[in-house]
Amino acid sequence: MSIEIRNLSKRFGRFAALDNVSLDIGHGELVALLGPSGCGKTTLLRIIAGLEVPDSGCVVVNGADATRLAVQRRQVGFVFQHYALFRHMTVFDNVAFGLRVKPRRERATEPEIRARVRRLLQLVQLDWLADRYPNQLSGGQRQRIALARALAVEPRVLLLDEPFGALDAKVRKELRRWLRRLHDDLQVTSVFVTHDQEEALEVADRVVVMNHGRIEQVGAPDEVYAHPANAFVYGFLGTVNRFHGRHVDGTFSGAGLQVPVPGSVQDGSAVAFARPHDLDVARWAPGVDGIVVNLVRQYSRGASVLLELERDGEEGADPLEVEMPRAQFELLEPMAGERLVVRPRSLRVFPAALPS
Repeated sequence: MSIEIRNLSKRFGRFAALDNVSLDIGHGELVALLGPSGCGKTTLLRIIAGLEVPDSGCVVVNGADATRLAVQRRQVGFVFQHYALFRHMTVFDNVAFGLRVKPRRERATEPEIRARVRRLLQLVQLDWLADRYPNQLSGGQRQRIALARALAVEPRVLLLDEPFGALDAKVRKELRRWLRRLHDDLQVTSVFVTHDQEEALEVADRVVVMNHGRIEQVGAPDEVYAHPANAFVYGFLGTVNRFHGRHVDGTFSGAGLQVPVPGSVQDGSAVAFARPHDLDVARWAPGVDGIVVNLVRQYSRGASVLLELERDGEEGADPLEVEMPRAQFELLEPMAGERLVVRPRSLRVFPAALPS
């Protein structure tokens, strides 16, 4: 099923949840709506589901306007963050619920329902828990049952609102890999909301980055990460170090740096970004170019080490983070409080935002 979102706007009082949003979702795609809290991603998901009505704009499903179509007629499966399972029902009956409450003329026979539920429980690898109750399951198991229940009604589109947000990090990682494999098997058009950048980049075919009710960028995970459209996207996707200065004739100057930068950024006030792994660290010596810093602390990350660095003489400035291979760190052997010099191997420069 394809979905076309055209010029959607939605306000709640004075708050603009969506501001003229347009987006195309192709048949069988897995699309992530990514952004900070309050950016409009859940409102957009609820409008696609039919749980909210936009103030203006339309939702077109397979070429037909579905903007005012009742939620029951949209053939949408919805998975919430907090499972929403019926505590008094067994796992089997939770999954069967949507099939059993269909109108009589659309309802399958009980043997057909039972066969379908068994297939779904096998699909989510939990058929051995059919007779258990939700309070007897782990959080990850409950979320997989919630997904099986959503799939039971054979939805044309699957919508997931922060589906793994209530789970611990290890379970989240396992479940998102499992969701990706399940989607590849079923090929049902899917849209999920998340504020977790790693989750969106790992699972989705395409990522939609949102902010203040607008879409900032749409693209494949590698595209939005490596080629961000603007400073917000760069700053939101992953850990970054920011440097404020000026861009003049292809050179960024500021924060102790003078670095040639590619691209066509206009001259004037600018903000530059570098990822922690794009910074080199050396011992300080008089006359060495770069940002003078002091080592605050270090964190082990297995094969790499993360350094937290305080900018020398810039009290209150954001600390810098540098990630370096463990072997390189052991050669340098920096001590807490030691003065070092940081220099970026590459920078991405954007015009500084104008004051609002």
